[in-house]
Amino acid sequence: MSTAASPPASSLSRHIGPVVVMGVSGCGKTSVGKLIASYLGHRFIEGDSRHPAANVEKMTAGVALSDDDRWPWLETLAAELAAADDTVISCSALKKSYRDLFRDRAGKPITFVFLQGTRTTLASRMNSRKGHYMPPSLLDSQLATLELPTREGDVVTIEIDQPLERIVSLAMTKLAFMATRQRMQSR
Repeated sequence: MSTAASPPASSLSRHIGPVVVMGVSGCGKTSVGKLIASYLGHRFIEGDSRHPAANVEKMTAGVALSDDDRWPWLETLAAELAAADDTVISCSALKKSYRDLFRDRAGKPITFVFLQGTRTTLASRMNSRKGHYMPPSLLDSQLATLELPTREGDVVTIEIDQPLERIVSLAMTKLAFMATRQRMQSR
């Protein structure tokens, strides 16, 4: 990503706290999250790597997770958000109650980057990726579970039907705007 596309990390990293890159499987959370973290100088946590083995086994078998399956995983990620300001986490955060858990546990403002795409785009991405335990057959269950983050003031939405560099550039611009707004509101 060119430095002309986004503000310099040195000025942003001091003002942008924890970020959760969210959306259904196949939306690009990991790719976008890694680049945002790198650009900010934040640490990146792949949310999928924190799933308990039982969750991974269920998803690998094509069984959708329930809320009871997800809560311990979400609590683990929430603890990571609370532990450090310089954190970017990739996590589906499909329901408002999941996002509210992160807000409550973080103890500080966090920002969500919601990667939104059509079912066609998401299915195409899931079908073309290799080595991920989440089968394309679970996409519809994720879309059915997703509660769009409308009217949530700490969420920025980015459409995924564009090049990765553009997605990250838009996310960085929106994160900078949100950080400025949060600083002004806290004065």
